[in-house]
Formats: sequence, C-alpha cells, structure tokens
Amino acid sequence: MKIVWFCIPAHGHTNPTLGLVKEMTEAGHKVIYFSFEQFREKIENAGAEFVSCDAYDFEMEDKDAGDRVGKDMAFATELLVKSTLALDDMVSEKVAQIKPDLIISDSVAYWGKLTAMKYQIPYVSSTTTFAFNDHSSKYMNHGIGELLKMMFSMPKINKQIKKLQEKGYPVQSILEIVRNDNNTNTIVYTSKEFQPCADTFSDKYCFIGPSIRPVISPMEKTAEKTVYISMGTVMKNKEIYRNCVEAFRNTDYQVIISLGENVEEYTDLPDNIKVYDSVDQMAVLSIADVFLTHCGMNSTSEALYYEVPLVLFPQTPEQGAVAKRVEELGAGVRLATTGKKDILVTVESVLAAEQYKLAAKEISKGFKRCGGVKAAREYLEGLC
Repeated sequence: MKIVWFCIPAHGHTNPTLGLVKEMTEAGHKVIYFSFEQFREKIENAGAEFVSCDAYDFEMEDKDAGDRVGKDMAFATELLVKSTLALDDMVSEKVAQIKPDLIISDSVAYWGKLTAMKYQIPYVSSTTTFAFNDHSSKYMNHGIGELLKMMFSMPKINKQIKKLQEKGYPVQSILEIVRNDNNTNTIVYTSKEFQPCADTFSDKYCFIGPSIRPVISPMEKTAEKTVYISMGTVMKNKEIYRNCVEAFRNTDYQVIISLGENVEEYTDLPDNIKVYDSVDQMAVLSIADVFLTHCGMNSTSEALYYEVPLVLFPQTPEQGAVAKRVEELGAGVRLATTGKKDILVTVESVLAAEQYKLAAKEISKGFKRCGGVKAAREYLEGLC
C-alpha cells in the first residue's frame, strides 16, 4: 500500500504519528510524508520518504499567526487557502507520480483532506487532539462573541472558498473542510475512556491510545516527592516559572522545570530546584508525583500514562478542553492564578489527596488497553 501523509509544522502533531509510520513501513507499506525540514530526520528515521514543503510560500511571516488561527475564522480560512494553493502544483505532480492508495493528513493539515477530495483518493484523518463533533466541540467553550465574529467574516470566507473551487477543489463550505463527520475514517491518539462523548462517534473512529516513546535518558529521583513543571513551547508569560521557583524555594520537593529557553537567566536556584532548556519528558514523568502543565494533549497523555496527577493551566481553547476532561475524570485541579501562594497550595492539594493519583491510574489503564499502532495498522490495511 502507498500512503501519502500530510502534517503541519508542529512537534505536537508530528511526534504522535511517528510510531504508526514506523509500524506501516516495517510491515512493507510505503509512506511518503509531506512536512518541513525541521522534522526530516525523525520522519526518515521512522522509515518514510520525506517530501519538503519549506520552499512553498505559506505566508506565515505574522509571528502571531498560530494564535490568530484559533481565534479568527476568516484569517484561518485565508491561511488554509493560501497554504493549499501554494502547494497545489507540487502536490498535484507528486500525487500523479505516486498514485497513492490512501491519503492521511493531520486533522488541521486541511490541504491533505482537500487533495483527497480533488483526486477522489480514500482519506483518513490523523487526530492528535480530541476528536470533535457537535457533542464534544462543546468542550472548546466557543462563546457567542466568536460566533458573531464568524458570521461577520462569512463573505471573506466564501471569497476564499471560491479560490479553491477555481483550482478544482470540490468544496462548498468551510465546514466541509474543517469538520469530520461520522463517515470520515479517523485515527485518534487517545482512548475511548479519555475521549469526551466517545459514544457519539461511529466505528470509523479508531481510538489507538497515546504514542508513548521509551525513556532515553533516565532522571534520578532525589526526594520523596518530585514536582515537574513544563508549559510547552508556546507559553509567552514566563513569570509563572519565576513564581514556581519562589513557591518551592524553601520546600523539600525535588522540582524539575523545563523552560524551553533562557535557562541562563536562572542563577539563584536552591539545591532542590533544577531548570533545563529541555528534558527527556518520559524520564521525568516516570519519577514525578505531580505535573504542572499547559495541558497540551501529548504532555497530558504522557503524564496520565505514567499515572501522574496534574495541576492544569491551559492557554488555548484546545488545551482548555483537555483540562476540562482531566477535571471531569478527577485526575487534576485547575490553577486559579500564577501567584506563588496559589501554585504552592494547588500543587500540595494534589499531592495530599490520593484520589487524584487513583484517577490518573484509571485513565492509564484505559490507555494501556488500546491497541496502539498495531491496531491502527490493521485498521488502515482494512480500508484498502
């Protein structure tokens, strides 16, 4: 089987796919993966043939484009159309050469779905967040203000849709592109137990559990309780890290902070607190007792897999949905503010109450019951 795979330039959307890519290529299937140079090495290491999209003008000079996509539907549609049209000639040529049996694309790499529609090739959505339908989308907390904004932007959106139609894409509305229905074959990297409203999805949705890689660089546990703090790569307000240092300065906890950058600014750390630009997150989670997190889907799933309860500090609607589900299942508590006192009190409340650990353990059991990449391979083979 020949598979063309499309993804966006984001670690959180690429990394979960690599285990499945490896499983497919080792089973003798050919995977041609359209992505960006910074991901070339890991994609090729998984056995796929890499096709670079870097040379094509995605018009992403706007530093805040990533933030705007989640808040401004007209802007998101314009970016989607520009991305699709920028890749159109190259993708058309490659698809004609490859003649794929299947197209898989990240749920927000919409140019993959559009390509499948244009060339009438079987399509699978690769969903590294929760699967969203009319029921589960309520977790995203879209308010009336966003709805009004979208209504006012509809003329702009329709203008962009027309550009796609002129290039042969058989699409009538933005919803056709951005929403999957119960007839869309979909791989979801979580369990049915963790997925909100799981019973509202058809059997075309294959819940395979999170992608968990093995520990590479073990981390030593140096105290009875270990607190891990990481806010991912998009956290702009770094004050929370300073406040964490002060909150835990005079405690007996081992505190591990993954900053992402600017480690050199932290020169006055006590012995119990270590700050890193990055860590082997699996290694840290394997010894952690609580995790203060931005609630990215991957980080949250990895923590729960290791039965680590959470202190939740989401920054986007998608992260808010993850936080809400963790709260519902009893495996974490939301941080009210980034003040030193709130940080300390909330972390200690999670450490003190066994119920959070037990809830994390139950979610972990659900993850481990999933069929993983083997089940996903069998599912994809069944489609062809």
